[in-house]
Amino acid sequence: MHKKDKKGIHELYAEDPLAADKQLWDREPLPNTRRGFLKKGALTAMSLVLGAKMVHAEHFPAGMIPAALAGSDQPFALPGKHPGLIVLNDRPINAETPPELLDDKLTPNDRFFVRNNGIPPENVDLSTWTLTIEGESAAQTKTYTLAELKQKFTPVTLQLTLECGGNGRKEFNPPAKGNQWSTGAVGCAAWTGIRLRDVLEDVGVKSDAVYVGYYGKDTHISGQADKVVISRGVPIDKAMEAESLIAWEMNGKPIPMLNGYPLRLVFGGYPASASGKWLSKIVIRNQVHDGPKMTGQSYRVPCKPVAPGTKVPDEEMCIIEGMPVKSLITFPKTGATLRQRQALPIRGKAWTSTEKITRVDYSIDFGATWQSCTLEPAANRYAWQQFSADIRFPEIGYYEVWARATDANGIAQPMLLPGWNPRGYLNNACHRIAIKVTA
Repeated sequence: MHKKDKKGIHELYAEDPLAADKQLWDREPLPNTRRGFLKKGALTAMSLVLGAKMVHAEHFPAGMIPAALAGSDQPFALPGKHPGLIVLNDRPINAETPPELLDDKLTPNDRFFVRNNGIPPENVDLSTWTLTIEGESAAQTKTYTLAELKQKFTPVTLQLTLECGGNGRKEFNPPAKGNQWSTGAVGCAAWTGIRLRDVLEDVGVKSDAVYVGYYGKDTHISGQADKVVISRGVPIDKAMEAESLIAWEMNGKPIPMLNGYPLRLVFGGYPASASGKWLSKIVIRNQVHDGPKMTGQSYRVPCKPVAPGTKVPDEEMCIIEGMPVKSLITFPKTGATLRQRQALPIRGKAWTSTEKITRVDYSIDFGATWQSCTLEPAANRYAWQQFSADIRFPEIGYYEVWARATDANGIAQPMLLPGWNPRGYLNNACHRIAIKVTA
Protein backbone atom coordinates (compact mmCIF):
# COMPACT_ATOMS: atom_id res chain seq x y z
CA MET A 1 0.00 0.00 0.00
CA HIS A 2 1.26 3.47 -0.80
CA LYS A 3 2.09 5.58 2.25
CA LYS A 4 -0.24 8.31 1.04
CA ASP A 5 -3.26 6.00 1.29
CA LYS A 6 -5.27 7.09 4.29
CA LYS A 7 -7.52 4.02 4.43
CA GLY A 8 -6.90 0.35 3.90
CA ILE A 9 -8.49 -1.28 0.90
CA HIS A 10 -10.86 -3.29 3.13
CA GLU A 11 -12.19 -0.12 4.80
CA LEU A 12 -12.63 1.69 1.51
CA TYR A 13 -14.27 -1.34 -0.11
CA ALA A 14 -16.84 -1.48 2.69
CA GLU A 15 -17.70 2.21 2.18
CA ASP A 16 -17.51 2.49 -1.60
CA PRO A 17 -16.74 -0.62 -3.71
CA LEU A 18 -16.37 1.37 -6.94
CA ALA A 19 -13.85 3.74 -5.37
CA ALA A 20 -11.99 0.77 -3.91
CA ASP A 21 -11.81 -0.92 -7.28
CA LYS A 22 -10.47 2.28 -8.84
CA GLN A 23 -7.88 2.70 -6.09
CA LEU A 24 -6.83 -0.92 -6.48
CA TRP A 25 -6.28 -0.70 -10.21
CA ASP A 26 -4.73 2.79 -9.99
CA ARG A 27 -1.98 1.61 -7.68
CA GLU A 28 -1.63 -1.87 -9.15
CA PRO A 29 -1.76 -1.32 -12.94
CA LEU A 30 -1.54 -5.07 -13.64
CA PRO A 31 1.69 -4.95 -15.63
CA ASN A 32 2.81 -7.88 -17.77
CA THR A 33 5.83 -9.90 -16.80
CA ARG A 34 7.91 -11.53 -19.50
CA ARG A 35 5.69 -14.63 -19.20
CA GLY A 36 2.51 -12.60 -19.52
CA PHE A 37 1.31 -13.13 -15.96
CA LEU A 38 0.45 -10.59 -13.27
CA LYS A 39 3.05 -9.37 -10.83
CA LYS A 40 2.82 -10.72 -7.30
CA GLY A 41 1.79 -7.37 -5.82
CA ALA A 42 -1.25 -7.12 -8.09
CA LEU A 43 -2.31 -10.66 -7.27
CA THR A 44 -2.05 -9.93 -3.53
CA ALA A 45 -4.16 -6.79 -3.89
CA MET A 46 -6.81 -8.67 -5.87
CA SER A 47 -6.96 -11.42 -3.26
CA LEU A 48 -7.66 -8.79 -0.59
CA VAL A 49 -10.68 -7.49 -2.49
CA LEU A 50 -11.87 -10.96 -3.51
CA GLY A 51 -11.79 -12.03 0.12
CA ALA A 52 -9.95 -15.25 -0.72
CA LYS A 53 -6.74 -16.50 -2.26
CA MET A 54 -6.92 -16.60 -6.06
CA VAL A 55 -6.23 -20.24 -6.85
CA HIS A 56 -4.30 -20.84 -10.11
CA ALA A 57 -3.40 -17.15 -10.17
CA GLU A 58 -0.26 -17.89 -12.16
CA HIS A 59 -2.47 -18.62 -15.18
CA PHE A 60 -4.65 -15.51 -14.91
CA PRO A 61 -4.26 -13.40 -18.09
CA ALA A 62 -2.48 -10.09 -17.70
CA GLY A 63 -4.70 -7.03 -17.58
CA MET A 64 -7.99 -8.92 -17.11
CA ILE A 65 -10.27 -7.99 -14.21
CA PRO A 66 -11.58 -10.95 -12.14
CA ALA A 67 -15.20 -11.77 -12.91
CA ALA A 68 -16.17 -11.04 -9.30
CA LEU A 69 -15.07 -7.42 -9.77
CA ALA A 70 -16.40 -6.88 -13.27
CA GLY A 71 -19.45 -5.00 -11.95
CA SER A 72 -23.14 -5.26 -12.87
CA ASP A 73 -25.93 -2.98 -13.93
CA GLN A 74 -29.05 -2.41 -11.89
CA PRO A 75 -32.15 -3.69 -13.66
CA PHE A 76 -35.33 -1.77 -14.15
CA ALA A 77 -38.61 -3.13 -15.39
CA LEU A 78 -40.18 -2.99 -18.84
CA PRO A 79 -43.89 -3.64 -19.45
CA GLY A 80 -44.41 -7.31 -20.29
CA LYS A 81 -40.83 -8.19 -19.43
CA HIS A 82 -39.17 -9.79 -16.42
CA PRO A 83 -38.01 -7.13 -13.92
CA GLY A 84 -34.51 -8.63 -14.01
CA LEU A 85 -33.86 -7.50 -17.58
CA ILE A 86 -31.23 -4.75 -17.74
CA VAL A 87 -32.36 -1.72 -19.73
CA LEU A 88 -29.55 -0.19 -21.77
CA ASN A 89 -31.60 2.40 -23.62
CA ASP A 90 -35.19 3.62 -23.39
CA ARG A 91 -35.51 5.39 -26.74
CA PRO A 92 -35.40 3.10 -28.56
CA ILE A 93 -35.89 0.38 -25.96
CA ASN A 94 -33.01 -2.07 -25.64
CA ALA A 95 -32.62 -4.52 -22.78
CA GLU A 96 -30.49 -7.57 -22.10
CA THR A 97 -31.07 -10.70 -20.04
CA PRO A 98 -28.65 -11.62 -17.22
CA PRO A 99 -27.14 -15.10 -17.75
CA GLU A 100 -28.94 -16.64 -14.77
CA LEU A 101 -32.31 -15.75 -16.36
CA LEU A 102 -31.40 -17.78 -19.46
CA ASP A 103 -31.27 -21.12 -17.64
CA ASP A 104 -34.58 -22.41 -19.07
CA LYS A 105 -34.40 -24.85 -21.98
CA LEU A 106 -36.22 -22.23 -24.07
CA THR A 107 -36.10 -18.54 -23.25
CA PRO A 108 -39.51 -17.46 -21.86
CA ASN A 109 -41.13 -14.57 -23.73
CA ASP A 110 -40.77 -12.20 -20.80
CA ARG A 111 -37.04 -12.95 -20.55
CA PHE A 112 -36.16 -12.60 -24.22
CA PHE A 113 -33.84 -9.68 -24.87
CA VAL A 114 -35.07 -6.53 -26.63
CA ARG A 115 -33.13 -4.89 -29.47
CA ASN A 116 -35.03 -2.09 -31.18
CA ASN A 117 -33.88 0.63 -33.55
CA GLY A 118 -37.15 2.55 -33.62
CA ILE A 119 -40.53 2.80 -31.91
CA PRO A 120 -42.94 -0.17 -32.16
CA PRO A 121 -46.21 0.50 -34.00
CA GLU A 122 -49.28 1.41 -31.97
CA ASN A 123 -52.85 0.07 -32.27
CA VAL A 124 -52.00 -3.04 -34.30
CA ASP A 125 -55.11 -4.30 -36.13
CA LEU A 126 -54.72 -7.96 -37.08
CA SER A 127 -57.62 -7.77 -39.53
CA THR A 128 -55.85 -5.16 -41.67
CA TRP A 129 -52.22 -6.22 -41.29
CA THR A 130 -50.70 -7.35 -44.58
CA LEU A 131 -47.38 -8.60 -45.95
CA THR A 132 -46.35 -7.52 -49.46
CA ILE A 133 -43.67 -9.30 -51.53
CA GLU A 134 -42.13 -7.30 -54.37
CA GLY A 135 -38.79 -6.26 -55.88
CA GLU A 136 -36.72 -6.37 -59.06
CA SER A 137 -36.29 -10.14 -58.82
CA ALA A 138 -39.89 -10.96 -57.85
CA ALA A 139 -41.90 -12.54 -60.68
CA GLN A 140 -44.92 -10.58 -59.44
CA THR A 141 -46.02 -8.34 -56.58
CA LYS A 142 -48.31 -10.06 -54.13
CA THR A 143 -49.96 -9.05 -50.85
CA TYR A 144 -51.19 -11.46 -48.15
CA THR A 145 -53.33 -10.89 -45.08
CA LEU A 146 -52.33 -12.62 -41.85
CA ALA A 147 -55.24 -15.02 -42.27
CA GLU A 148 -54.09 -15.90 -45.79
CA LEU A 149 -50.55 -16.60 -44.64
CA LYS A 150 -51.83 -18.95 -41.96
CA GLN A 151 -54.29 -20.74 -44.27
CA LYS A 152 -52.30 -20.99 -47.50
CA PHE A 153 -48.94 -22.23 -46.20
CA THR A 154 -47.90 -25.16 -44.01
CA PRO A 155 -47.14 -24.06 -40.42
CA VAL A 156 -43.90 -25.09 -38.76
CA THR A 157 -42.38 -24.68 -35.29
CA LEU A 158 -38.60 -24.52 -34.83
CA GLN A 159 -36.28 -23.67 -31.96
CA LEU A 160 -34.07 -20.86 -33.21
CA THR A 161 -31.41 -18.83 -31.43
CA LEU A 162 -31.24 -15.08 -32.02
CA GLU A 163 -28.24 -13.03 -30.93
CA CYS A 164 -27.50 -9.36 -31.46
CA GLY A 165 -24.33 -8.81 -33.50
CA GLY A 166 -23.17 -6.41 -30.78
CA ASN A 167 -23.57 -8.86 -27.90
CA GLY A 168 -20.44 -8.49 -25.76
CA ARG A 169 -19.63 -4.99 -27.09
CA LYS A 170 -19.05 -3.79 -23.52
CA GLU A 171 -15.71 -5.59 -23.34
CA PHE A 172 -14.04 -3.92 -26.32
CA ASN A 173 -11.34 -1.34 -25.73
CA PRO A 174 -11.16 1.29 -27.11
CA PRO A 175 -14.92 1.36 -26.51
CA ALA A 176 -17.18 0.92 -29.52
CA LYS A 177 -20.26 3.04 -30.17
CA GLY A 178 -23.68 1.57 -29.47
CA ASN A 179 -25.54 -0.14 -26.65
CA GLN A 180 -22.99 -1.60 -24.26
CA TRP A 181 -24.26 -5.18 -24.29
CA SER A 182 -22.66 -7.57 -21.83
CA THR A 183 -23.63 -11.21 -22.51
CA GLY A 184 -27.44 -11.14 -22.51
CA ALA A 185 -28.44 -10.08 -26.03
CA VAL A 186 -29.29 -13.67 -26.91
CA GLY A 187 -32.19 -16.09 -26.53
CA CYS A 188 -33.64 -19.25 -28.00
CA ALA A 189 -37.40 -19.65 -28.47
CA ALA A 190 -39.78 -22.00 -30.26
CA TRP A 191 -40.96 -19.91 -33.20
CA THR A 192 -44.16 -20.81 -35.05
CA GLY A 193 -44.91 -19.54 -38.53
CA ILE A 194 -44.25 -20.51 -42.13
CA ARG A 195 -41.12 -21.03 -44.19
CA LEU A 196 -40.07 -17.88 -46.01
CA ARG A 197 -39.15 -19.92 -49.08
CA ASP A 198 -42.75 -21.17 -49.44
CA VAL A 199 -43.97 -17.58 -49.73
CA LEU A 200 -41.15 -16.55 -52.07
CA GLU A 201 -41.85 -19.52 -54.34
CA ASP A 202 -45.56 -18.65 -54.36
CA VAL A 203 -44.66 -15.18 -55.63
CA GLY A 204 -41.92 -16.43 -57.95
CA VAL A 205 -38.19 -15.75 -57.71
CA LYS A 206 -36.30 -14.71 -60.84
CA SER A 207 -32.95 -16.33 -61.64
CA ASP A 208 -31.06 -13.09 -60.97
CA ALA A 209 -32.13 -12.89 -57.30
CA VAL A 210 -29.25 -12.06 -54.97
CA TYR A 211 -30.77 -10.84 -51.70
CA VAL A 212 -34.00 -10.33 -49.83
CA GLY A 213 -34.64 -7.25 -47.69
CA TYR A 214 -37.38 -6.39 -45.21
CA TYR A 215 -39.40 -3.37 -44.13
CA GLY A 216 -41.31 -3.08 -40.86
CA LYS A 217 -43.87 -0.75 -39.34
CA ASP A 218 -41.73 0.64 -36.55
CA THR A 219 -41.25 4.40 -36.67
CA HIS A 220 -38.11 6.49 -36.43
CA ILE A 221 -37.28 8.01 -33.03
CA SER A 222 -37.22 11.43 -34.74
CA GLY A 223 -40.98 11.12 -35.32
CA GLN A 224 -40.63 11.40 -39.11
CA ALA A 225 -43.35 9.10 -40.42
CA ASP A 226 -41.70 8.58 -43.81
CA LYS A 227 -38.21 7.80 -42.49
CA VAL A 228 -37.31 4.09 -42.56
CA VAL A 229 -35.76 2.93 -39.28
CA ILE A 230 -33.94 -0.20 -40.42
CA SER A 231 -34.17 -2.36 -43.54
CA ARG A 232 -31.68 -5.19 -43.56
CA GLY A 233 -31.68 -8.52 -45.32
CA VAL A 234 -29.95 -11.80 -46.13
CA PRO A 235 -28.57 -13.53 -49.25
CA ILE A 236 -31.16 -15.44 -51.27
CA ASP A 237 -29.62 -18.80 -50.27
CA LYS A 238 -30.15 -17.98 -46.59
CA ALA A 239 -33.72 -16.87 -47.28
CA MET A 240 -34.42 -20.24 -48.91
CA GLU A 241 -33.16 -22.35 -45.99
CA ALA A 242 -35.72 -24.61 -44.31
CA GLU A 243 -35.09 -22.85 -40.98
CA SER A 244 -35.81 -19.31 -42.26
CA LEU A 245 -39.25 -18.34 -40.98
CA ILE A 246 -41.97 -15.72 -41.11
CA ALA A 247 -43.26 -16.12 -37.55
CA TRP A 248 -46.29 -14.98 -35.54
CA GLU A 249 -45.88 -17.06 -32.37
CA MET A 250 -43.12 -17.38 -29.80
CA ASN A 251 -43.24 -20.32 -27.39
CA GLY A 252 -46.86 -20.99 -28.32
CA LYS A 253 -48.07 -17.43 -27.70
CA PRO A 254 -48.28 -14.28 -29.85
CA ILE A 255 -44.88 -12.62 -30.21
CA PRO A 256 -44.48 -9.85 -27.58
CA MET A 257 -44.89 -6.33 -28.94
CA LEU A 258 -41.28 -5.43 -28.10
CA ASN A 259 -40.10 -8.48 -30.06
CA GLY A 260 -42.05 -7.83 -33.28
CA TYR A 261 -45.79 -8.51 -32.83
CA PRO A 262 -47.68 -9.49 -34.91
CA LEU A 263 -45.24 -10.72 -37.59
CA ARG A 264 -41.48 -11.00 -37.93
CA LEU A 265 -38.68 -12.78 -39.73
CA VAL A 266 -36.48 -15.28 -37.87
CA PHE A 267 -33.08 -16.19 -39.30
CA GLY A 268 -31.12 -18.42 -36.95
CA GLY A 269 -27.33 -18.16 -37.17
CA TYR A 270 -27.31 -14.57 -38.48
CA PRO A 271 -27.18 -11.33 -36.50
CA ALA A 272 -30.64 -10.76 -35.04
CA SER A 273 -30.86 -7.45 -36.92
CA ALA A 274 -31.54 -9.51 -40.07
CA SER A 275 -34.73 -10.90 -38.46
CA GLY A 276 -36.99 -7.94 -39.19
CA LYS A 277 -39.79 -7.15 -36.71
CA TRP A 278 -43.31 -5.76 -37.31
CA LEU A 279 -42.91 -7.17 -40.81
CA SER A 280 -44.95 -5.54 -43.59
CA LYS A 281 -42.87 -5.93 -46.76
CA ILE A 282 -40.18 -8.17 -48.24
CA VAL A 283 -38.24 -7.20 -51.36
CA ILE A 284 -36.47 -9.70 -53.59
CA ARG A 285 -33.38 -7.91 -54.89
CA ASN A 286 -31.05 -8.40 -57.86
CA GLN A 287 -28.25 -6.84 -55.78
CA VAL A 288 -27.10 -6.80 -52.17
CA HIS A 289 -29.88 -5.02 -50.31
CA ASP A 290 -29.04 -1.36 -49.59
CA GLY A 291 -31.66 -0.34 -47.03
CA PRO A 292 -30.88 1.62 -43.85
CA LYS A 293 -28.22 -0.14 -41.69
CA MET A 294 -27.11 -2.32 -44.61
CA THR A 295 -24.43 0.10 -45.79
CA GLY A 296 -21.54 2.03 -44.27
CA GLN A 297 -20.28 0.59 -40.96
CA SER A 298 -23.55 -0.94 -39.70
CA TYR A 299 -23.33 -4.67 -38.94
CA ARG A 300 -19.98 -4.87 -40.69
CA VAL A 301 -16.48 -5.74 -39.53
CA PRO A 302 -13.10 -5.04 -41.12
CA CYS A 303 -12.45 -7.45 -43.99
CA LYS A 304 -8.92 -7.84 -42.59
CA PRO A 305 -7.73 -7.61 -38.95
CA VAL A 306 -6.93 -4.10 -37.72
CA ALA A 307 -5.21 -2.64 -34.67
CA PRO A 308 -7.50 -1.43 -31.85
CA GLY A 309 -8.70 2.10 -32.46
CA THR A 310 -8.10 2.01 -36.22
CA LYS A 311 -10.47 4.06 -38.37
CA VAL A 312 -11.55 1.71 -41.16
CA PRO A 313 -12.95 3.08 -44.47
CA ASP A 314 -16.45 1.85 -45.43
CA GLU A 315 -15.10 0.06 -48.51
CA GLU A 316 -12.87 -2.08 -46.27
CA MET A 317 -15.78 -3.31 -44.13
CA CYS A 318 -17.56 -6.63 -44.83
CA ILE A 319 -21.17 -7.57 -44.01
CA ILE A 320 -21.58 -9.92 -41.04
CA GLU A 321 -23.27 -13.14 -42.03
CA GLY A 322 -22.79 -16.21 -39.83
CA MET A 323 -22.43 -15.58 -36.09
CA PRO A 324 -19.44 -17.15 -34.26
CA VAL A 325 -19.46 -20.18 -31.97
CA LYS A 326 -20.38 -19.18 -28.43
CA SER A 327 -21.47 -20.40 -24.99
CA LEU A 328 -22.89 -19.01 -21.76
CA ILE A 329 -22.94 -20.35 -18.20
CA THR A 330 -26.50 -19.92 -16.95
CA PHE A 331 -26.17 -21.63 -13.55
CA PRO A 332 -24.99 -20.74 -11.00
CA LYS A 333 -25.01 -16.97 -10.96
CA THR A 334 -21.55 -15.47 -10.78
CA GLY A 335 -20.39 -14.91 -7.20
CA ALA A 336 -21.62 -18.25 -5.82
CA THR A 337 -20.00 -19.57 -2.63
CA LEU A 338 -19.69 -23.23 -1.63
CA ARG A 339 -17.78 -25.38 0.83
CA GLN A 340 -14.69 -27.25 -0.27
CA ARG A 341 -16.21 -30.73 -0.15
CA GLN A 342 -19.25 -29.70 -2.19
CA ALA A 343 -19.55 -30.37 -5.91
CA LEU A 344 -20.67 -27.41 -7.99
CA PRO A 345 -23.22 -28.24 -10.71
CA ILE A 346 -22.98 -25.92 -13.69
CA ARG A 347 -25.35 -25.55 -16.64
CA GLY A 348 -25.28 -23.46 -19.75
CA LYS A 349 -26.10 -22.99 -23.42
CA ALA A 350 -23.94 -23.17 -26.54
CA TRP A 351 -24.80 -22.17 -30.11
CA THR A 352 -23.31 -21.70 -33.56
CA SER A 353 -24.19 -20.71 -37.11
CA THR A 354 -22.61 -23.90 -38.47
CA GLU A 355 -24.02 -27.41 -38.33
CA LYS A 356 -23.83 -27.96 -34.56
CA ILE A 357 -21.80 -27.69 -31.37
CA THR A 358 -19.71 -30.84 -30.88
CA ARG A 359 -18.23 -30.20 -27.42
CA VAL A 360 -18.19 -27.81 -24.50
CA ASP A 361 -15.35 -27.76 -21.98
CA TYR A 362 -14.85 -25.94 -18.69
CA SER A 363 -11.72 -24.69 -16.95
CA ILE A 364 -11.13 -23.68 -13.33
CA ASP A 365 -7.49 -22.64 -13.82
CA PHE A 366 -7.94 -19.77 -16.29
CA GLY A 367 -7.60 -21.96 -19.36
CA ALA A 368 -4.47 -23.90 -18.40
CA THR A 369 -6.44 -27.17 -18.50
CA TRP A 370 -9.94 -28.08 -19.72
CA GLN A 371 -12.49 -30.75 -18.77
CA SER A 372 -15.41 -31.88 -20.91
CA CYS A 373 -19.07 -31.16 -20.15
CA THR A 374 -22.10 -33.30 -20.93
CA LEU A 375 -23.63 -31.86 -24.11
CA GLU A 376 -27.20 -32.38 -25.27
CA PRO A 377 -28.09 -32.47 -28.98
CA ALA A 378 -29.87 -29.55 -30.63
CA ALA A 379 -33.61 -29.79 -31.32
CA ASN A 380 -32.85 -28.59 -34.85
CA ARG A 381 -30.23 -26.56 -36.67
CA TYR A 382 -29.72 -23.09 -35.11
CA ALA A 383 -31.21 -24.15 -31.75
CA TRP A 384 -28.89 -23.74 -28.81
CA GLN A 385 -27.61 -26.83 -26.99
CA GLN A 386 -27.57 -27.36 -23.25
CA PHE A 387 -24.42 -28.42 -21.42
CA SER A 388 -23.74 -29.41 -17.80
CA ALA A 389 -20.99 -30.62 -15.50
CA ASP A 390 -20.24 -31.23 -11.82
CA ILE A 391 -17.08 -29.51 -10.63
CA ARG A 392 -14.95 -30.15 -7.55
CA PHE A 393 -12.33 -27.66 -6.41
CA PRO A 394 -8.96 -28.76 -4.96
CA GLU A 395 -8.63 -26.15 -2.21
CA ILE A 396 -10.36 -23.15 -0.66
CA GLY A 397 -10.04 -19.79 -2.43
CA TYR A 398 -11.22 -17.77 -5.38
CA TYR A 399 -11.87 -19.48 -8.70
CA GLU A 400 -13.36 -18.67 -12.06
CA VAL A 401 -15.24 -21.21 -14.14
CA TRP A 402 -14.72 -20.62 -17.86
CA ALA A 403 -16.76 -22.30 -20.62
CA ARG A 404 -15.55 -22.94 -24.17
CA ALA A 405 -17.64 -24.36 -27.03
CA THR A 406 -16.33 -26.02 -30.19
CA ASP A 407 -18.35 -26.41 -33.39
CA ALA A 408 -18.51 -29.17 -36.02
CA ASN A 409 -15.73 -27.48 -38.00
CA GLY A 410 -13.38 -27.70 -35.04
CA ILE A 411 -13.55 -23.97 -34.35
CA ALA A 412 -13.48 -23.13 -30.64
CA GLN A 413 -14.20 -19.92 -28.79
CA PRO A 414 -11.17 -17.77 -28.04
CA MET A 415 -10.31 -17.60 -24.35
CA LEU A 416 -9.90 -13.83 -24.50
CA LEU A 417 -11.44 -11.00 -26.49
CA PRO A 418 -11.29 -11.61 -30.27
CA GLY A 419 -10.13 -9.04 -32.82
CA TRP A 420 -11.19 -5.44 -32.16
CA ASN A 421 -13.53 -3.79 -34.67
CA PRO A 422 -14.98 -0.26 -34.83
CA ARG A 423 -18.55 -1.21 -33.88
CA GLY A 424 -17.77 -3.87 -31.28
CA TYR A 425 -19.34 -6.82 -33.06
CA LEU A 426 -18.87 -10.59 -32.71
CA ASN A 427 -17.33 -10.88 -29.25
CA ASN A 428 -17.37 -14.62 -28.56
CA ALA A 429 -14.74 -14.81 -25.83
CA CYS A 430 -15.24 -17.51 -23.20
CA HIS A 431 -17.88 -16.70 -20.61
CA ARG A 432 -16.69 -16.85 -17.01
CA ILE A 433 -18.23 -16.78 -13.54
CA ALA A 434 -16.68 -16.14 -10.12
CA ILE A 435 -16.77 -18.85 -7.44
CA LYS A 436 -15.48 -18.72 -3.85
CA VAL A 437 -14.72 -21.98 -2.04
CA THR A 438 -14.69 -21.82 1.76
CA ALA A 439 -13.66 -24.23 4.50
